[in-house]
Amino acid sequence: MRLSDFDYFLPKELIAQMPLLKRERARLLVIKRKEKRIEHRIFPALLDYLSSGDLLVLNNTKVIPARLKGKKETGGRAELLVLRRLHPRLISGGSTPLEGVHPPDRGEGKSIYEALARPRIRVGSTIFFNEGIKAKILEKKNGKYKVEFLYPGRIEELLKKIGEIPLPPYIKRKPLPIDMTYYQTVYSKRNGAIAAPTAGLHFTEGFLQRVKEKGVSITFVTLNIGWSTFKPIREEDIEKHQMEKEYFELPPGAAKLINKTKKEGKRIIAVGTTSVRVLETTANTDGYVEPRKGWTSLYIYPGYRFKITDSMLTNFHLPSTTLFLLVATFAGKELIQRAYSEAIKGKYRFASYGDAMLIL
Repeated sequence: MRLSDFDYFLPKELIAQMPLLKRERARLLVIKRKEKRIEHRIFPALLDYLSSGDLLVLNNTKVIPARLKGKKETGGRAELLVLRRLHPRLISGGSTPLEGVHPPDRGEGKSIYEALARPRIRVGSTIFFNEGIKAKILEKKNGKYKVEFLYPGRIEELLKKIGEIPLPPYIKRKPLPIDMTYYQTVYSKRNGAIAAPTAGLHFTEGFLQRVKEKGVSITFVTLNIGWSTFKPIREEDIEKHQMEKEYFELPPGAAKLINKTKKEGKRIIAVGTTSVRVLETTANTDGYVEPRKGWTSLYIYPGYRFKITDSMLTNFHLPSTTLFLLVATFAGKELIQRAYSEAIKGKYRFASYGDAMLIL
Protein backbone atom coordinates (compact mmCIF):
# COMPACT_ATOMS: atom_id res chain seq x y z
CA MET A 1 0.00 0.00 0.00
CA ARG A 2 1.09 3.57 -0.62
CA LEU A 3 1.91 6.10 2.07
CA SER A 4 -0.12 8.72 0.23
CA ASP A 5 -3.23 6.62 0.91
CA PHE A 6 -2.84 7.59 4.57
CA ASP A 7 -2.42 11.29 4.09
CA TYR A 8 -5.07 13.85 4.99
CA PHE A 9 -5.26 17.61 5.37
CA LEU A 10 -4.92 18.73 8.98
CA PRO A 11 -5.34 22.45 9.69
CA LYS A 12 -2.37 23.56 11.79
CA GLU A 13 -4.63 25.36 14.25
CA LEU A 14 -6.11 21.99 15.33
CA ILE A 15 -2.76 20.74 16.66
CA ALA A 16 -3.07 21.39 20.39
CA GLN A 17 -0.29 23.61 21.72
CA MET A 18 -1.26 23.59 25.39
CA PRO A 19 -2.67 20.93 27.73
CA LEU A 20 -6.14 21.09 29.22
CA LEU A 21 -5.79 22.05 32.87
CA LYS A 22 -8.72 19.73 33.61
CA ARG A 23 -7.50 16.52 32.03
CA GLU A 24 -10.96 14.93 31.89
CA ARG A 25 -12.44 17.80 29.88
CA ALA A 26 -11.10 16.35 26.65
CA ARG A 27 -13.61 15.38 24.01
CA LEU A 28 -14.09 11.73 23.11
CA LEU A 29 -14.89 10.46 19.63
CA VAL A 30 -16.17 6.88 19.71
CA ILE A 31 -15.89 4.50 16.75
CA LYS A 32 -18.11 1.41 16.81
CA ARG A 33 -16.52 -0.86 14.23
CA LYS A 34 -19.30 -3.43 13.91
CA GLU A 35 -22.04 -0.84 13.39
CA LYS A 36 -19.66 1.50 11.51
CA ARG A 37 -21.04 4.26 13.69
CA ILE A 38 -19.35 7.34 15.13
CA GLU A 39 -20.44 9.06 18.34
CA HIS A 40 -19.30 12.35 19.87
CA ARG A 41 -18.93 12.44 23.63
CA ILE A 42 -16.67 13.86 26.36
CA PHE A 43 -13.96 11.85 28.08
CA PRO A 44 -15.88 10.98 31.30
CA ALA A 45 -18.37 9.13 29.06
CA LEU A 46 -15.69 6.48 28.62
CA LEU A 47 -17.27 4.83 31.65
CA ASP A 48 -20.44 4.24 29.63
CA TYR A 49 -18.51 2.00 27.25
CA LEU A 50 -16.75 -0.09 29.90
CA SER A 51 -18.22 -3.23 31.46
CA SER A 52 -17.45 -5.12 34.63
CA GLY A 53 -14.70 -7.63 33.95
CA ASP A 54 -13.03 -5.56 31.24
CA LEU A 55 -9.32 -4.80 31.58
CA LEU A 56 -7.57 -1.50 30.86
CA VAL A 57 -3.89 -1.86 29.91
CA LEU A 58 -1.87 1.31 30.51
CA ASN A 59 1.74 2.19 29.71
CA ASN A 60 3.47 3.44 32.88
CA THR A 61 6.58 4.82 31.19
CA LYS A 62 7.82 8.19 32.44
CA VAL A 63 9.15 11.00 30.25
CA ILE A 64 12.67 12.05 31.14
CA PRO A 65 14.05 15.58 30.55
CA ALA A 66 16.06 14.25 27.61
CA ARG A 67 16.62 17.46 25.64
CA LEU A 68 19.98 19.12 26.36
CA LYS A 69 20.99 22.54 25.05
CA GLY A 70 24.65 23.52 24.86
CA LYS A 71 27.32 25.08 22.66
CA LYS A 72 29.76 23.75 20.11
CA GLU A 73 33.49 24.46 20.24
CA THR A 74 32.89 27.27 17.75
CA GLY A 75 30.40 28.90 20.12
CA GLY A 76 27.40 28.00 18.00
CA ARG A 77 24.30 26.50 19.58
CA ALA A 78 23.89 22.72 19.75
CA GLU A 79 21.12 20.49 21.03
CA LEU A 80 21.03 16.80 21.91
CA LEU A 81 18.00 14.57 22.37
CA VAL A 82 19.17 11.58 24.43
CA LEU A 83 17.54 8.39 23.15
CA ARG A 84 19.00 5.48 25.09
CA ARG A 85 22.04 4.23 26.93
CA LEU A 86 24.47 2.04 25.04
CA HIS A 87 26.51 -0.84 26.34
CA PRO A 88 29.72 0.45 27.98
CA ARG A 89 31.97 -2.11 26.30
CA LEU A 90 33.16 -0.74 22.97
CA ILE A 91 33.36 -3.25 20.15
CA SER A 92 36.62 -3.40 18.18
CA GLY A 93 37.57 0.08 17.04
CA GLY A 94 34.24 1.45 18.18
CA SER A 95 32.88 1.35 14.62
CA THR A 96 30.16 -1.24 15.25
CA PRO A 97 26.88 -0.03 16.77
CA LEU A 98 26.68 -0.85 20.42
CA GLU A 99 24.11 -3.15 21.93
CA GLY A 100 21.41 -1.36 23.92
CA VAL A 101 20.58 -2.04 27.54
CA HIS A 102 17.60 -0.97 29.59
CA PRO A 103 17.74 2.60 30.89
CA PRO A 104 18.16 4.29 33.31
CA ASP A 105 21.94 4.51 33.56
CA ARG A 106 23.24 3.17 36.87
CA GLY A 107 26.65 4.78 36.56
CA GLU A 108 28.35 1.58 35.36
CA GLY A 109 31.28 2.10 33.00
CA LYS A 110 31.31 4.92 30.49
CA SER A 111 28.25 7.13 29.99
CA ILE A 112 27.78 6.40 26.29
CA TYR A 113 24.42 7.18 24.77
CA GLU A 114 22.61 7.26 21.47
CA ALA A 115 21.23 10.71 20.64
CA LEU A 116 19.81 12.93 17.95
CA ALA A 117 21.47 16.28 17.39
CA ARG A 118 20.76 19.60 15.74
CA PRO A 119 22.25 21.24 13.89
CA ARG A 120 24.59 18.63 12.43
CA ILE A 121 27.67 18.10 14.57
CA ARG A 122 31.05 16.89 13.39
CA VAL A 123 32.29 13.55 14.71
CA GLY A 124 35.13 14.12 17.17
CA SER A 125 33.83 17.49 18.33
CA THR A 126 32.77 18.36 21.87
CA ILE A 127 29.57 20.02 23.11
CA PHE A 128 29.69 22.12 26.26
CA PHE A 129 26.78 22.35 28.69
CA ASN A 130 26.18 24.14 31.99
CA GLU A 131 27.66 22.77 35.22
CA GLY A 132 30.95 22.02 33.39
CA ILE A 133 29.41 19.04 31.61
CA LYS A 134 30.79 17.97 28.22
CA ALA A 135 29.72 15.52 25.56
CA LYS A 136 32.06 14.09 22.92
CA ILE A 137 30.65 12.96 19.58
CA LEU A 138 32.10 9.50 18.92
CA GLU A 139 30.22 8.38 15.83
CA LYS A 140 27.35 9.18 13.49
CA LYS A 141 25.30 6.53 11.74
CA ASN A 142 21.86 6.63 10.09
CA GLY A 143 21.23 10.14 11.37
CA LYS A 144 21.95 9.27 15.01
CA TYR A 145 24.99 9.99 17.12
CA LYS A 146 27.00 7.96 19.61
CA VAL A 147 27.86 10.35 22.43
CA GLU A 148 30.07 10.02 25.49
CA PHE A 149 29.15 12.26 28.41
CA LEU A 150 32.12 13.43 30.43
CA TYR A 151 30.34 13.63 33.73
CA PRO A 152 31.24 11.95 37.04
CA GLY A 153 27.68 11.27 38.21
CA ARG A 154 24.71 9.32 36.93
CA ILE A 155 23.05 10.45 33.72
CA GLU A 156 19.74 10.84 35.59
CA GLU A 157 21.37 13.51 37.75
CA LEU A 158 22.70 15.24 34.65
CA LEU A 159 19.29 15.34 33.00
CA LYS A 160 17.66 16.71 36.14
CA LYS A 161 20.25 19.49 36.25
CA ILE A 162 20.28 20.68 32.66
CA GLY A 163 17.63 18.74 30.71
CA GLU A 164 14.27 19.86 29.35
CA ILE A 165 11.08 17.91 28.71
CA PRO A 166 11.30 17.00 25.00
CA LEU A 167 8.02 18.33 23.63
CA PRO A 168 7.20 17.09 20.11
CA PRO A 169 8.30 19.37 17.25
CA TYR A 170 4.69 20.14 16.28
CA ILE A 171 4.27 21.99 19.60
CA LYS A 172 5.64 25.34 18.49
CA ARG A 173 6.79 26.78 21.80
CA LYS A 174 9.41 26.30 24.46
CA PRO A 175 8.72 23.92 27.37
CA LEU A 176 7.00 25.54 30.32
CA PRO A 177 6.89 24.48 33.99
CA ILE A 178 3.34 23.24 33.37
CA ASP A 179 4.68 20.61 30.96
CA MET A 180 6.60 18.90 33.76
CA THR A 181 3.21 17.85 35.14
CA TYR A 182 0.88 17.69 32.15
CA TYR A 183 3.20 15.98 29.67
CA GLN A 184 3.22 13.03 32.04
CA THR A 185 0.49 10.54 32.95
CA VAL A 186 -0.64 10.52 36.58
CA TYR A 187 0.51 6.88 36.78
CA SER A 188 3.95 7.35 35.17
CA LYS A 189 6.57 5.34 37.02
CA ARG A 190 9.30 3.87 34.82
CA ASN A 191 11.92 6.39 33.63
CA GLY A 192 13.03 6.09 30.03
CA ALA A 193 10.65 7.70 27.51
CA ILE A 194 11.34 10.71 25.33
CA ALA A 195 7.61 11.21 24.72
CA ALA A 196 4.44 10.66 26.72
CA PRO A 197 1.95 7.84 26.06
CA THR A 198 -0.57 10.53 25.26
CA ALA A 199 -3.80 8.51 25.39
CA GLY A 200 -3.18 8.23 29.13
CA LEU A 201 -2.89 11.98 29.68
CA HIS A 202 -6.68 12.25 30.04
CA PHE A 203 -6.84 10.12 33.18
CA THR A 204 -6.82 11.46 36.73
CA GLU A 205 -6.43 9.41 39.88
CA GLY A 206 -10.09 10.09 40.68
CA PHE A 207 -11.24 8.84 37.29
CA LEU A 208 -9.14 5.69 37.56
CA GLN A 209 -10.84 5.02 40.89
CA ARG A 210 -14.24 5.35 39.21
CA VAL A 211 -13.10 2.85 36.58
CA LYS A 212 -12.24 0.35 39.33
CA GLU A 213 -15.55 0.96 41.10
CA LYS A 214 -17.33 -0.13 37.93
CA GLY A 215 -15.60 -3.51 38.18
CA VAL A 216 -13.04 -2.81 35.48
CA SER A 217 -9.52 -4.03 36.21
CA ILE A 218 -6.37 -2.02 35.47
CA THR A 219 -2.88 -3.29 34.76
CA PHE A 220 0.37 -1.73 33.61
CA VAL A 221 2.95 -2.49 30.97
CA THR A 222 6.02 -0.45 30.00
CA LEU A 223 7.19 0.74 26.62
CA ASN A 224 9.86 3.43 26.75
CA ILE A 225 8.82 5.56 23.80
CA GLY A 226 11.82 6.44 21.68
CA TRP A 227 12.69 7.75 18.26
CA SER A 228 11.03 4.77 16.58
CA THR A 229 7.52 6.04 17.37
CA PHE A 230 8.19 9.36 15.63
CA LYS A 231 10.61 8.33 12.90
CA PRO A 232 9.13 9.60 9.61
CA ILE A 233 8.13 7.11 6.95
CA ARG A 234 10.33 7.95 3.97
CA GLU A 235 9.19 5.22 1.59
CA GLU A 236 6.04 5.51 -0.53
CA ASP A 237 5.71 1.73 -0.20
CA ILE A 238 4.78 1.48 3.49
CA GLU A 239 6.03 -2.11 3.74
CA LYS A 240 9.61 -0.90 3.26
CA HIS A 241 9.58 1.18 6.45
CA GLN A 242 11.41 -0.30 9.42
CA MET A 243 10.68 0.51 13.06
CA GLU A 244 13.62 0.88 15.39
CA LYS A 245 13.65 -1.02 18.65
CA GLU A 246 12.13 0.30 21.87
CA TYR A 247 12.43 -1.27 25.31
CA PHE A 248 9.31 -2.90 26.79
CA GLU A 249 8.22 -4.97 29.77
CA LEU A 250 5.16 -7.14 30.31
CA PRO A 251 5.36 -8.24 33.98
CA PRO A 252 4.14 -11.70 35.05
CA GLY A 253 1.28 -10.20 37.09
CA ALA A 254 0.02 -8.22 34.10
CA ALA A 255 0.30 -11.25 31.80
CA LYS A 256 -1.68 -13.36 34.26
CA LEU A 257 -4.47 -10.78 34.46
CA ILE A 258 -4.60 -10.32 30.68
CA ASN A 259 -4.88 -14.07 30.10
CA LYS A 260 -7.51 -14.42 32.82
CA THR A 261 -9.58 -11.68 31.19
CA LYS A 262 -9.29 -13.41 27.82
CA LYS A 263 -10.36 -16.79 29.22
CA GLU A 264 -13.41 -15.19 30.79
CA GLY A 265 -14.44 -13.69 27.47
CA LYS A 266 -14.02 -10.09 28.60
CA ARG A 267 -12.32 -7.26 26.69
CA ILE A 268 -8.69 -6.17 26.67
CA ILE A 269 -8.74 -2.38 26.18
CA ALA A 270 -5.34 -0.94 25.34
CA VAL A 271 -4.75 2.66 26.37
CA GLY A 272 -2.51 4.02 23.65
CA THR A 273 -0.73 2.61 20.63
CA THR A 274 2.31 1.77 22.76
CA SER A 275 0.24 -0.52 24.99
CA VAL A 276 -1.09 -2.15 21.82
CA ARG A 277 2.43 -2.82 20.62
CA VAL A 278 3.44 -4.43 23.92
CA LEU A 279 0.37 -6.66 23.88
CA GLU A 280 0.85 -7.71 20.28
CA THR A 281 4.60 -8.22 20.72
CA THR A 282 4.05 -10.64 23.59
CA ALA A 283 1.09 -12.51 22.07
CA ASN A 284 1.51 -16.18 21.29
CA THR A 285 -0.24 -18.28 18.64
CA ASP A 286 -2.90 -19.38 21.13
CA GLY A 287 -4.20 -15.84 21.59
CA TYR A 288 -2.64 -15.24 24.99
CA VAL A 289 0.38 -13.28 26.18
CA GLU A 290 3.61 -14.37 27.80
CA PRO A 291 5.52 -12.25 30.34
CA ARG A 292 8.55 -10.79 28.60
CA LYS A 293 10.94 -7.89 28.58
CA GLY A 294 13.31 -6.75 25.92
CA TRP A 295 13.16 -4.78 22.69
CA THR A 296 10.36 -4.53 20.15
CA SER A 297 10.36 -3.17 16.64
CA LEU A 298 6.81 -4.29 15.85
CA TYR A 299 5.40 -2.30 12.95
CA ILE A 300 1.63 -2.49 12.53
CA TYR A 301 0.17 -1.50 9.18
CA PRO A 302 -2.83 -2.72 7.10
CA GLY A 303 -2.78 -6.45 6.72
CA TYR A 304 -1.73 -7.07 10.32
CA ARG A 305 -4.09 -9.30 12.33
CA PHE A 306 -4.49 -8.33 15.98
CA LYS A 307 -4.11 -11.21 18.44
CA ILE A 308 -4.90 -9.71 21.85
CA THR A 309 -6.25 -6.16 21.60
CA ASP A 310 -10.06 -5.92 21.61
CA SER A 311 -10.51 -2.15 21.93
CA MET A 312 -8.24 0.86 21.92
CA LEU A 313 -8.20 4.32 23.47
CA THR A 314 -5.94 6.70 21.58
CA ASN A 315 -5.44 10.33 20.56
CA PHE A 316 -5.68 11.85 17.07
CA HIS A 317 -2.47 11.26 15.13
CA LEU A 318 -0.72 13.22 12.41
CA PRO A 319 -1.10 12.06 8.78
CA SER A 320 1.29 9.58 7.16
CA THR A 321 2.75 8.36 10.46
CA THR A 322 3.19 4.88 11.90
CA LEU A 323 0.69 5.88 14.60
CA PHE A 324 -1.98 6.72 12.05
CA LEU A 325 -1.25 3.49 10.16
CA LEU A 326 -1.77 1.52 13.37
CA VAL A 327 -5.19 3.00 14.15
CA ALA A 328 -6.20 2.70 10.49
CA THR A 329 -5.32 -0.99 10.67
CA PHE A 330 -7.36 -1.46 13.84
CA ALA A 331 -10.46 0.52 12.83
CA GLY A 332 -10.32 0.02 9.08
CA LYS A 333 -9.01 2.59 6.61
CA GLU A 334 -12.36 3.93 5.38
CA LEU A 335 -13.89 4.17 8.84
CA ILE A 336 -10.87 5.91 10.37
CA GLN A 337 -10.77 8.40 7.50
CA ARG A 338 -14.45 9.17 8.04
CA ALA A 339 -13.88 9.59 11.78
CA TYR A 340 -10.93 11.92 11.25
CA SER A 341 -12.94 13.93 8.74
CA GLU A 342 -15.69 14.39 11.33
CA ALA A 343 -13.12 15.29 13.97
CA ILE A 344 -11.65 17.98 11.74
CA LYS A 345 -15.08 19.40 10.95
CA GLY A 346 -15.90 19.36 14.65
CA LYS A 347 -12.60 21.09 15.47
CA TYR A 348 -11.30 18.38 17.77
CA ARG A 349 -7.84 19.00 19.20
CA PHE A 350 -5.15 16.83 17.60
CA ALA A 351 -1.86 15.22 18.67
CA SER A 352 -0.24 14.87 22.10
CA TYR A 353 -2.23 17.47 24.02
CA GLY A 354 -5.36 16.82 21.99
CA ASP A 355 -8.64 14.98 22.42
CA ALA A 356 -9.28 11.24 22.63
CA MET A 357 -10.72 8.50 20.44
CA LEU A 358 -12.17 5.18 21.59
CA ILE A 359 -12.24 2.39 19.02
CA LEU A 360 -14.60 -0.43 19.99
